[in-house]
Amino acid sequence: MGSTATTTVPTNAELMEALAAVGAAYFHDFAAAAARHGLSSSQAKALGAVREPVPMRALAGRLGCDASNVTGIVDRLESLGLANREAAAGDRRVKIVVITEQGREILHLIRGEMARTHQAFEAMSDEQRVALHSICAQVLPVLAGRSAGAQ
Repeated sequence: MGSTATTTVPTNAELMEALAAVGAAYFHDFAAAAARHGLSSSQAKALGAVREPVPMRALAGRLGCDASNVTGIVDRLESLGLANREAAAGDRRVKIVVITEQGREILHLIRGEMARTHQAFEAMSDEQRVALHSICAQVLPVLAGRSAGAQ
């Protein structure tokens, strides 16, 4: 006689704990890969946030930090040749952060070296990968405070 598997629907608290654990594990993998390239996790995260040119203030919002903290982060990225600051065309007082080709290469290397993350994703079936991507696309706009249609 076969057993009937009963699936218990996780509570919001259980989902929050699971999401936090996944996020923390991903962050540690990312931070370790960034450190191998002489970057802090904030500096590497900033590289990912400026794949398209971004005003300094908007970068602070993307990184979840004060604009004054972004100055130090961008200073370091500039000193390493990974990003540049340029004046905005419409308002020269506004500084735009632009990733350099070297910055793109470092970001690509960091993501490629995230061995545990790659191992976790490669262990998933195609169906699981599609489902995870779909779930992330559904949850992220709400968590980020924007509507799904505004992406």
